[in-house]
Amino acid sequence: MPVPCLKPLLLATLLTVQSVQAAAPCADFALRLPNVKRELCEAARLQPTAARSVQGRTLWMRDIKPEQPTVRVLVLGAIHGDEPSSAAVAFHWVRLAAQLPVGSVQAVHWRFVPVLNPDGLFSAPPRRVNSHGVDLNRNFSTPNWEREARLYWEKRTRKDPRRWPGNRPLSEPESRFVHEQMRDFKPQLIVSIHAPYGVLDFDGPTVPPKRLGSLYLQQVGIYPGSLGNYGGVHSGVPVVTIELPNATRTPRDAEIGEMWLDLLRWMGARLAVTPAGMAQPGYFDSRLVPAAPTAR
Repeated sequence: MPVPCLKPLLLATLLTVQSVQAAAPCADFALRLPNVKRELCEAARLQPTAARSVQGRTLWMRDIKPEQPTVRVLVLGAIHGDEPSSAAVAFHWVRLAAQLPVGSVQAVHWRFVPVLNPDGLFSAPPRRVNSHGVDLNRNFSTPNWEREARLYWEKRTRKDPRRWPGNRPLSEPESRFVHEQMRDFKPQLIVSIHAPYGVLDFDGPTVPPKRLGSLYLQQVGIYPGSLGNYGGVHSGVPVVTIELPNATRTPRDAEIGEMWLDLLRWMGARLAVTPAGMAQPGYFDSRLVPAAPTAR
């Protein structure tokens, strides 16, 4: 009795499973994120990275890249899991970035990571920290981290568990992922979306934007292990930190669009570009604060 060929069936099954896996996060994101319908998430066409959270969740990413980019920008949402509005705005910005005309003044290679802390986001209730209880925005390898980060946590936050920086810098897979993006993607700008303080913060070289939409510049200082400190102050990569007014509600769609347009205008006026989008030789390699050794 002839045995049917199983290869086509196995291939079709594998492709079906991969398709379901690729679409699966959108159902979850639509349930958890404000002002994000499943259609918006699916239109973002997120791609899986090799990085995983502590609990093994995929970190999803979307690249929007012209043929000859002159600027690279990394956009991060939900570094704190209890700030779902930040991830929602990132999804709306993916849509706007995909609609930019081909002949724009700046040819921007956008890299979006809408949800950097999926374990925190999908906790019940959502948590600021990751599954190790670490505040990812205090876990970056700033100088003197070993002394300053713990001292700040003990003295200034009174050992607030929501702001625990971890036992060592870059101890977490999620913060290491950002470090690797800075090392390999070499962004010329990082935009980190947060909530709920309703201000615009900035760290790093160049003149900061005065406003994005209704958010006005109010620099709040630097913290041991924060991304603004790590990227903007010590690694020479400008970091725009957006603090939305509400952690669980997004601004109106029109306001989201105004923030986006203001960001583009500021980038066009202040963000230096290099031919073919290449960084100056050795610039990032020499300035990026190295990762600390991590236990395997």
